[in-house]
Amino acid sequence: MGIGLGVIFGSIFRTITPTSKVFNINQRKAIAESNSRKKIGIISNLNGLGNYKQRKELIILSNKWKKLSDEKIDLQVSAYLNFEDGRYAQLNAENSLPAASSIKVPILLIALEMLDNKLLSWDELIELKRDLIASGSGWMRYQRIGQKFPIHEIATEMIRVSDNTATNLLIDRIGGIEILNKRFIELGLNQTHIKNMLPDLNGTNRTSAKDLCQVFQIADSTNFLSLKSRDLFREILSTSKTNSLLPDGLLIGLGQSPGNTDYNLLINGYRVYNKTGDIGISYADAGLIEMPDTSRATSAFIVKGPFNDPRSATLIRDLSAEIINHIKTARE
Repeated sequence: MGIGLGVIFGSIFRTITPTSKVFNINQRKAIAESNSRKKIGIISNLNGLGNYKQRKELIILSNKWKKLSDEKIDLQVSAYLNFEDGRYAQLNAENSLPAASSIKVPILLIALEMLDNKLLSWDELIELKRDLIASGSGWMRYQRIGQKFPIHEIATEMIRVSDNTATNLLIDRIGGIEILNKRFIELGLNQTHIKNMLPDLNGTNRTSAKDLCQVFQIADSTNFLSLKSRDLFREILSTSKTNSLLPDGLLIGLGQSPGNTDYNLLINGYRVYNKTGDIGISYADAGLIEMPDTSRATSAFIVKGPFNDPRSATLIRDLSAEIINHIKTARE
């Protein structure tokens, strides 16, 4: 009896198992293809994502930016603004310039995409290696070789204090520079390219103002990152300590002096999730702006000029301040 039952059940399993395997494989392929179609759909229109489409250029603002830039002819500028309602302004928006630490925002985006796809874990421990230690900003370079840090801390410190060693650790975990560059191109970030690990003081890592805005637009879209990862993106950007460029510029546009910037913007109904960059020869700032009527905009500025020239930072603040007039117009 036992032998007979064994033969019967063995025959049943032999007929069922192959079908189950085929079903599971096909199911996985279908899910992968569906996810791929969703991501392709996001970048099918490189003029904008979600509600961020180029519908009407704010000619007055674009011309004002050009006038401010022309007053400093030895500075190279890339500037872009895109409101949710499709209004936009631009000045050499697609010009490739040294990214400085603004390159850390697209790196964060790719890390969160990998988190959603279960290609990394948020609490995964990464070991500090000697060849990934970088000079410049950050505290991780002073820690013991072999010490381990969770990815959530690495990603946060990369933005919060612009830690260059944390950035290199994350680049290495993602798979290296080539993997990142390939993904940037796939996402339509055609001017965004990493050539060297941080701190890249020679400015070989490049991006444009429009690309940086596109990164924020991708992160703010509903069909790229998961809801949790979109929240993480904004939460991490909110920890950024430097407000001296785009946020201070908005505050100046509101008629207030810089200082206690986050709070003073908040009581005026604004919140800015931004990341700056500064390598002396290039200054940058890019961010997602939340406005009093709950609408949003993305804006980015890059200025290349003489080493540590204070006019570069001043120009970004001046360009940013001009945005406020058009935000008020949108509310009226």
